[in-house]
Amino acid sequence: EVQLVESGGGLVQPGGSLRLSCAASGFIIQHYTMNWVRQAPGKGPEWVSDISDGGDLTRYADSVKGRFTITRDNAKNWVYLYMNSLKPEDTAVYYCAASTYSLRSGRREDYIYWGQGTQATVSS
Repeated sequence: EVQLVESGGGLVQPGGSLRLSCAASGFIIQHYTMNWVRQAPGKGPEWVSDISDGGDLTRYADSVKGRFTITRDNAKNWVYLYMNSLKPEDTAVYYCAASTYSLRSGRREDYIYWGQGTQATVSS
């Protein structure tokens, strides 16, 4: 019924860019804060970014601020994460998730909906 399907991951060189997409179905994202959370190899999940229901407010983890941009298209029920100036430490599985408000949490249990993830690898 409810799905968040991430795509756009892949292998990119340091300094490169990727655009991650999150296609939502079974619920209307307009009513939710939308989030990106990532989990790097050997590390716990870390909150990356969120965007308010109307798209007016965005927040970023310090580690990605200035390099990543989160957007949403409520008409299409999609969310995006534009990742620029990528670093090897950005290598992770990236998850799209929905919450009632900004939580800045990396824990699955803190979210209403959570996707299956897409792998982004930054390597020379």
